[in-house]
Amino acid sequence: MRAVVQRVDGANVVVNGETVGAIDGEGLCVLVGVTHDDTKEKAAQLARKLWSVRILPDEKSCSDVDAPLLVISQFTLYGDARKGRRPTWNAAAPGDVAGPLVDEVVARLRSLGATVATGRFGAQMRVTLTNDGPFTVIVEV
Repeated sequence: MRAVVQRVDGANVVVNGETVGAIDGEGLCVLVGVTHDDTKEKAAQLARKLWSVRILPDEKSCSDVDAPLLVISQFTLYGDARKGRRPTWNAAAPGDVAGPLVDEVVARLRSLGATVATGRFGAQMRVTLTNDGPFTVIVEV
């Protein structure tokens, strides 16, 4: 699993003009990509990392300050544009595999005590955020 994690001061995701997920104030906006060999165990590992990674101000984690997370599925994180002019998506898991694993990340975060908002799997989404820093890291498990 691969995640692009941005420290934010508010973020939201809109589908067809409707806000389907939003966080206010300090937190993380997380784009999650799934590849073919990912498992529920990797989803749990990613959730633990997201909840405890110390990238908020003063080296705090979401678990330290009860900061919310906005988690959005993002198959394009496994796009490959090294050859030609069009990316390939061969490394991205199909939706019937990826969807449940993104849901597992969200469920595991919530079981750890996190407040989690989400996008809508497979939908055309518009994500708006205020990157705080800017601060962006890539997390792979």
